[in-house]
Amino acid sequence: MGKSAGKTQLEPGLLCRNEDPVAFRELLTKVGDKWSIFTMLALSMLPGERARFSELNRSIPTISQRMLALTLRNLERDGLVIREVFAEVPPRVEYELTPMGQSLLPALQGLVDWVAGNSADVKLARAAFDTR
Repeated sequence: MGKSAGKTQLEPGLLCRNEDPVAFRELLTKVGDKWSIFTMLALSMLPGERARFSELNRSIPTISQRMLALTLRNLERDGLVIREVFAEVPPRVEYELTPMGQSLLPALQGLVDWVAGNSADVKLARAAFDTR
């Protein structure tokens, strides 16, 4: 297939305004994942903005323990969450947002607010589309 006449093809880096579009897309996919969003928002809303695994698991409806563990590990790897292990018997582990993780909260809350404010319109648009 050849290029269509008159169509401009964007360089991948221009779309995301980043010199490494693959890394950009990977990070955007991770922080935009529903479980990452719910986990970070839950951490920000829990008392002291810290939580044990079981507290987080209870506060995020329908997340499995395996998915929460994977999500926390990825958020920790990306520097958005810190995991603190206390030398107690039994061991106690708590999770907390890092300053970088906290800096992402306004954007995440903005996305959640947009979904809440537009979900009825999206539902109507889907119904109209599906009837065509």
